[in-house]
Amino acid sequence: MRRLSGLWSCLLLVGLAACSSGPKKPPPTPLADIKPQITGRVVWTSRISSIGFPMSVAVNAGQFTVAASDGTVMALDAESGRVIWKGNAGAQLSAGVGSDGKTAAVVTEDGNVVAMDAGKVLWSVPLATRVVSAPLVAGGRVFVMGVDRSVAAFDAKDGFRLWSVPRSGDPLNLSQTGVLAPFKDTLLAGQSSKLAGLDPLSGGIRWEVALAMPRGTNEIERLADLVGPAVRVGDFICARSFQSAVGCVDAQNGKLLWSRNAGGRMGVAADAKYLVAADASDRITAWKMGSGEVAWTSDAYLFRSLSTPLIVGPVVTFGDLEGNLIFLSTDKGAAQLRVPTDGSPLAAAPVVSGMTLLAVTQNGGLFALRP
Repeated sequence: MRRLSGLWSCLLLVGLAACSSGPKKPPPTPLADIKPQITGRVVWTSRISSIGFPMSVAVNAGQFTVAASDGTVMALDAESGRVIWKGNAGAQLSAGVGSDGKTAAVVTEDGNVVAMDAGKVLWSVPLATRVVSAPLVAGGRVFVMGVDRSVAAFDAKDGFRLWSVPRSGDPLNLSQTGVLAPFKDTLLAGQSSKLAGLDPLSGGIRWEVALAMPRGTNEIERLADLVGPAVRVGDFICARSFQSAVGCVDAQNGKLLWSRNAGGRMGVAADAKYLVAADASDRITAWKMGSGEVAWTSDAYLFRSLSTPLIVGPVVTFGDLEGNLIFLSTDKGAAQLRVPTDGSPLAAAPVVSGMTLLAVTQNGGLFALRP
């Protein structure tokens, strides 16, 4: 029974990869020498403590907000790297950080959602479920998603619980960042393989649409939770369904635009022309945004543990297992530039504020780049 219980806990809390007893992963593809086709340089660096959880970087009005495993939360000016404020949540973190530019929110390993203002703790409220997704702070509320994909809303001023929406019926849940995002006056939440549009005032479901149809002979193979972060392009929201598909939804009316079978576990990037993502082997594919037709693929970075990508102008950038930032042309996938960081993988998807791109590594390095 102990062995069975241990396996169950591993599946639920650690993630599927840690429980795998399959064949050894092939060695990463060596990086080829490239001639830079674009210019880009690190304009400032900073440091925070190491990050051992799936962190998200909050971007608000020229400000980056980051968090570390030891509870440190820090806001920096995107232009200069100057520390605007710094505080501590008082405990080790399991998720973070969400911010609206005023209130920042994180979740501790002992199960509390903590809100901060300018580095000072405003309130701390216990949660009924484990959390690995960064809270969303919007509209004077703090929204929290559990690993069971339940969603709860709290008043950003005092932490009063406003509503909660349970999610039951799924025997397994993915211990990875889910989809929780704003869209106009709707709260978007990943509910298993479905994207749901919720009323942020009451938690009522306005619409639901499936990005994938779970398939397989057992519950592990049918695990198809939506993986965050999702990306917005106009009225379209695009995301990945774990090891199943990538697709886009018209969030204005809750209609599926297109979905394509695609294995993989990391998030996607998109702009008006393309959606780009890497699969479980780190084969990169670009789909045409309007139709879902494949535009190009690349095998140049197989088994390099690529991060969730980011599209900035004509390039898409990934982080790899050695902390390299790899820039490819969005239209063809051709190598454009490679920038090293501190040798450790990214702890969060790259983000951009204005002309400044920020990469945060698991060792706590903050690297800001500009063209």
